[in-house]
Amino acid sequence: MKKISIAAATTAVALASLSTHGIAQDPSAIKHVLLLSIDGMHAVDFYNCSNGISGVNGGEPYCPNLANLSHRGTTYSAASTTRPSDSFPGMMTLVTGATPRTMGVYYDVAYDRSLDAPAKTTGNGNLAGPCTAGAAPTGTTTEYEEGIDIDQTKLNGGAPGAGLTEGGLASIDPQKLIRNPAAGCAPVFPWNFIRTNTVFGVIHQAGGYTAWSDKHPAYSSVGGPGGPFLDDFYAPEINSNVVALPGVKTPEGASCATIRDTAADLTSWTNSFDNIQCYDTLKVNAILNEIAGKTHNGGAGKVPALFGMNFQAVSVGQKLIEANVATGGYTNAEGVPTQELLKEIEYVDASIGQMVTALKDTGNLEDTVIIVTAKHGQSPIDPNLYKATPGKTSNGTTPATLLAAMLPASESPLGGGIGPTEDDVSLLWLKSGADVTTAVSTLEENKVAIGLGQIYYGPSVALNYNKPGLGAGLDPRAPDIIVTPNVGVTYTGSAAKLAEHGGFAHDDTNVMLLVSNPGFAKVSVSIPIATAQVAPTILQLLGLNPNLLNAVQQEGTAVLPGIKPAQ
Repeated sequence: MKKISIAAATTAVALASLSTHGIAQDPSAIKHVLLLSIDGMHAVDFYNCSNGISGVNGGEPYCPNLANLSHRGTTYSAASTTRPSDSFPGMMTLVTGATPRTMGVYYDVAYDRSLDAPAKTTGNGNLAGPCTAGAAPTGTTTEYEEGIDIDQTKLNGGAPGAGLTEGGLASIDPQKLIRNPAAGCAPVFPWNFIRTNTVFGVIHQAGGYTAWSDKHPAYSSVGGPGGPFLDDFYAPEINSNVVALPGVKTPEGASCATIRDTAADLTSWTNSFDNIQCYDTLKVNAILNEIAGKTHNGGAGKVPALFGMNFQAVSVGQKLIEANVATGGYTNAEGVPTQELLKEIEYVDASIGQMVTALKDTGNLEDTVIIVTAKHGQSPIDPNLYKATPGKTSNGTTPATLLAAMLPASESPLGGGIGPTEDDVSLLWLKSGADVTTAVSTLEENKVAIGLGQIYYGPSVALNYNKPGLGAGLDPRAPDIIVTPNVGVTYTGSAAKLAEHGGFAHDDTNVMLLVSNPGFAKVSVSIPIATAQVAPTILQLLGLNPNLLNAVQQEGTAVLPGIKPAQ
């Protein structure tokens, strides 16, 4: 593929100086960027697996392929993802360069005071409601996960006429999407929910070929406003019923032609240490096809300028307690993995090894930058700290249950809908007329019961979460109150997990980040950086101006430091 150039509509914006943005690399040498998110992968996980740690694999490295990539690239030990650290904002910051305040993305299930409910109740219970074109909005819970699929029990999301695994754009049910009364009650598709543009949009509009694979059709959001600007999008539904996958083998040779773990709860691929590997392998195979110049399913295509996927296996390995089978997570606060987590890290490493081999075999390794990071971490690493506070399906005490009468029906545990946004964080949107100060007093009076760590409200929310230029007025998407509990406290009440994410803790937010190419020097950067910096770095590497991103203009997001050519 030839190096892409900026489309005529954007030629007035000159290409940025490499020296100005800190990448001492000729962009003409880079034609492709492969972006990989290993969801849950902490910086310490990468450090341990690439250097070795006592008690695991005889002290030898257990992610040799990732370790090899780090020998020709820059490793960032203090990279932080978004706060909140949910998958949805974590993914979108990687491709927009924006924080939640600017991109307007807080959680896969959140709230927006400027929009109205869907025409049809979603699969997860976001209730249908009225919408009158041109009228004042009533506000609605927003949902961008499996609930907007036509049929979330199916791997293909229920897309009409689709093959067994062919989840994608056609899997989205428009009637389950929230609506915009200011636009005639039009459904808000995932890519139009985002308030800032993305690297996929910039590259596609500049003539580049783009592709992405993820866990829900809702992650077509990566294309950005006006999009979806994706030439090849693949999203088999992760929270669908587990099925046999004829012809699919993991990179370590395990067959998925029959269900590997039939003792597991088969209502989701995330309920099993073995089944999740079969699911992730679908996306690995998509990447291998794209490296070969095909579409994700082997059709005619070309090697994308920007492509990639997310892995779920490590996240499952960190969180899952599979009854009568095994327990994942860590053995101590040092980050020593259990056998189940170790197997998931080794699986992901072997998968990345396949990709590197394919890039080498097709002659694309030298002109491809591989970026490996994570949408979010997982908290706590220390297994002794986990405390599952009963959540919305019980009578337990969480911030939302304490304030149930003050929340909109769709956010209240008492409302019969999808319920509050609570994991190891609680995001609270109060109903019109409810007093924030009274709500905060109630939370503080029950600080022991809810494991209260810190409360954000008023100026601390406005300062960090109102979109730029709004000032003190409340952003229609910003929560009224954010509660971050003590480390280890979660509000889901799940007995099947030993970690969660979404919160602000170090284990939630400190993720691995590696930028690698055979022409790069080995560099370690220990200063704090944000995963938002990945987006402008991608454009810079491909010879496009990072200032084409709204977030760079509005928030000043910088290119990642420390990327240098080998001497």
